[in-house]
Amino acid sequence: MRLLLIIMGTFVAVVCLTKPTEARDYASWCAYYNFQHGGATNCGKMRRLIFQTFAFIDRFAVETSFKKTTVAYREIDGHKILAVVYRPQDTTIRPVIVWIHGGALITGNRDLEKPEDITRLLLAFAKAGGALIMDNRDLENREDVARFLLAFAKAEGCAIVSIDYRLAPETKLPDIISDIEEAFRWLAGDGAKQFHLDPRRIVVVGESAGGYLTLVTGYRVRLKPKALVALYGFGDLIGDWSSKPSPYPNYNLRKISREEAESQTDGTVISDSDERKGEGGLIYMYYRQNGLWPEGVSGFARSTVADQITPFEPIRNVTPSWPPTLLIHGTGDTDVPYEQSELMATKFKEKGVPSTLIPIEHGEHLFEGGDPQKIREAYKAMGEFIKEHLNSE
Repeated sequence: MRLLLIIMGTFVAVVCLTKPTEARDYASWCAYYNFQHGGATNCGKMRRLIFQTFAFIDRFAVETSFKKTTVAYREIDGHKILAVVYRPQDTTIRPVIVWIHGGALITGNRDLEKPEDITRLLLAFAKAGGALIMDNRDLENREDVARFLLAFAKAEGCAIVSIDYRLAPETKLPDIISDIEEAFRWLAGDGAKQFHLDPRRIVVVGESAGGYLTLVTGYRVRLKPKALVALYGFGDLIGDWSSKPSPYPNYNLRKISREEAESQTDGTVISDSDERKGEGGLIYMYYRQNGLWPEGVSGFARSTVADQITPFEPIRNVTPSWPPTLLIHGTGDTDVPYEQSELMATKFKEKGVPSTLIPIEHGEHLFEGGDPQKIREAYKAMGEFIKEHLNSE
């Protein structure tokens, strides 16, 4: 079979000699390969051509044996909360990457093959007349973290479990956290049995609000992960960054009224923002314009939120038994300040928790504006960190 693919690939290479290489779509496999090997952007035409051909061969060979299954890991009052499991089609017990999507706890879903969730949130806001942090084309076409991890898992032979969780404001923070806890109970039991997963070898990865939830697994789940990776996440829910009106122009070019924000939801419980009647991005922008995000997602009153929210704040719950943690954050982030990762790194040091903070200089949320080479290096470090801890005893 592989010999046949090589012959086919050689034919493709010959055909490609007369066609622009940019027309070939091999994004997900190349994302992993480029981050591992430093990229092929400036390679000569022949080298690029050869790489494309054999990338196609290997990608085809791997993807034909990689299976995607959607399963309900929890049901509450008739509402099913879903996870999607990606793994090789065999019965070998596999280590697991758990992916937790971002979206301010308001938007997003488990799908790794769509543009990332903060991206969709920002695009929704732009379509409603707001401003974009990034160029529209970059938002729609960038190779995001989730798809990088999917390519990584295919190349390394591990499984990915990507989970939904109920979303705010229809569901409040304590119940959102209970979904995360239940997902890990399921992983330790029925999920591990059904999908041949090794619950002793789990690394959790998340971005933005998913980075926050990743940090939550460091102290609230019984099935202790081997390690955590939080990309532009946060551990303090009531700092000035979230509890005071955002001063940044990206969030203030169009005023969102309370009435407009409230009209985006009819109160129906959802765990996939595609099922919401309105735009969750407008709810988020209203919260940030008015410093109401902590109360909006938690359901706690402003007068009591500081005390009630403490059990759900990673920064106030770090212990020496916390898993090794990798933090990656843009120093120019105006959505979740870089300081949030600095604070977590300081707390980890105080408690003796192994941790590393990788700054992306001048990087905005999603690392926009950061040095592409530094971003590649950070992703490569993330891949090596995940491999190290998935393979450790």
